[in-house]
Amino acid sequence: MVNVVLLYLGSVIIIIWGIAHLVPTGSIVKGFGEISRDNRLIITMDWIAEGLTLCFIGLLVLFVTVFAGSASPGAKIVYRLSFAMLVVLSVLSFFTGARTSVLPMKICPFVKLLVAACLVPSLI
Repeated sequence: MVNVVLLYLGSVIIIIWGIAHLVPTGSIVKGFGEISRDNRLIITMDWIAEGLTLCFIGLLVLFVTVFAGSASPGAKIVYRLSFAMLVVLSVLSFFTGARTSVLPMKICPFVKLLVAACLVPSLI
């Protein structure tokens, strides 16, 4: 039961964090000031891609848990892969965004690790 609650909690947290990436995309890109059109498009694409990735991970874990059950073999694979992806994204964030002066970027790797930790009890 605790495992399932943690799965739902982690799903909701990472979906909200993904949406929090998507909503301010325009202002984030404007914050870079005068940059080339190509760089603006690349930053926009990257920012949206990370937000969508986080939402996808959360929705995948949520839907698999609801429709297949947390003990199903397919769910276990989803949880393991989602855990791995969140850890990889967290490490990437530690070495990039977390080194900036922007507070949300500094806490981003910790949010991802928190959600990965929510998946741990269901990995086995």
